[in-house]
Amino acid sequence: MLIGEVARRSGVSPRMLRHYESLGLVRPTGRTAAGYRAYTQEDIRRIFHVESLRSLGLSLRDVGRALDDPGFTPSGLVADLARRTRERIARETELLTRLQRIDAAEPADWQEVLQVVALLRNLRSGDAGMRQRAALSSVDTAPVPVEALVEAVLCETDPNVAGALRWALAQAGERGPELLAAGLGSALPEVRGRAVRCLAEIPGERATALLREALGDTDPSVRRTAALELGARGVAEAMPELVGMVVEEANDVDAADALGTLAGDAAVADRIVTALSDRLADAALDSSARRRVTQALAEIPGPAARDTLTSLTGDGDRAVALTARYVLELREPG
Repeated sequence: MLIGEVARRSGVSPRMLRHYESLGLVRPTGRTAAGYRAYTQEDIRRIFHVESLRSLGLSLRDVGRALDDPGFTPSGLVADLARRTRERIARETELLTRLQRIDAAEPADWQEVLQVVALLRNLRSGDAGMRQRAALSSVDTAPVPVEALVEAVLCETDPNVAGALRWALAQAGERGPELLAAGLGSALPEVRGRAVRCLAEIPGERATALLREALGDTDPSVRRTAALELGARGVAEAMPELVGMVVEEANDVDAADALGTLAGDAAVADRIVTALSDRLADAALDSSARRRVTQALAEIPGPAARDTLTSLTGDGDRAVALTARYVLELREPG
């Protein structure tokens, strides 16, 4: 079979077939009477073998060794190829992400493209100050895609930079909560915590709904952060977690304040008093915890809280009784 026909059947150009021949990869077995290259079926089979190995990313040198060296084993080479392929995919994925984010920013001209590129680069800087400046300038200079801000804030460990990123994200429009929802599904509690802290600074129903979901998180710090913000938003579902925070002395002052906010609704106020009273009746509760619960009643308006405090003035624990009297004096001066 002549080279032209081999090229048509194999899809390998005549030029490449000649290159293979020059490297010794595929040599036509014979020649015609006129001196043209003549390929046998075995030659064509070898061409397909060469192409198959090339499709895996092997160099032509390695292809030759694989086909001709009986001692050549594929294990090490294939593992190396897999590693290099993963690295290339990671680079290409990063490039694609960068391009998508630049496109999402809808730059008007190349100057804005350069500004977006600079901000994206600075958000990934190893210098915390540069990351913070990039976050703060993202609102006024070039429109940084929300995806980039979310990615940055979910990874950020520096508290000052994280605060700047949360602020920038709160200014970035309505897409923030939806993108942060992925952070709530992270296997890492620290990432979920960062997502909740971001949602706490974003107003609106979607952010509130996601904070409600976070009340069921397995990590206490995530649940508590969500509960404090939901209490401030008047969401009664946060009440059990807030009561638990008072008992456990976990940011108990802020938790009591949040309970006070929820108690603006009379029906919720009665539920809070019942929950706090139940904790006071728990024989396993130590004195300091009972005192904190008594102090929390100071934040709850209404007769139910007043009656509970009045009964506590005769409590067998002197510290609790004194706290109840003091709280009553503050509630009803004179």
